[in-house]
Amino acid sequence: MTLPPLPDSAIALSQDASNWREAIRLAGAALVESGVAEPGYTDRMIEVVEEFGAYIVIAPGLALAHARPGADVRREGLAVVTLATPVAFGHPHNDPVSVILGLAVTTPESHVTSVAALANVFNDASAIPAVAAATTPDAVRAVLGATGEAAA
Repeated sequence: MTLPPLPDSAIALSQDASNWREAIRLAGAALVESGVAEPGYTDRMIEVVEEFGAYIVIAPGLALAHARPGADVRREGLAVVTLATPVAFGHPHNDPVSVILGLAVTTPESHVTSVAALANVFNDASAIPAVAAATTPDAVRAVLGATGEAAA
């Protein structure tokens, strides 16, 4: 079980967001920039939180922004955004968030396998602060065990 490739274009470090919607927009922009998703996917990720709440904040300081597979997903992909100043998503225990992962999948099965691969990474308590403190895309990839090349 491996993570999707994580090219430099899918990583945005030390970004500024004034609220959770802006934070998700940054993750969506990275998915679009890396060719994984169409811009409409970002709106769908925001709608998930509006409808179901802050369950996407899966650990202290970590949000996993995602939506169901759809026509606006070009291929499997992951984006990583770190925030200069953490923002609240409305989660009772895991706010504020400093690391946002954007996940785009093409099938329900790939959603399950991608989430499982991410869970393996973030079971290590040092992973979230290590990603939050990363200053280069290579440092992010080293923590996640991801490669930088997208499949052709």
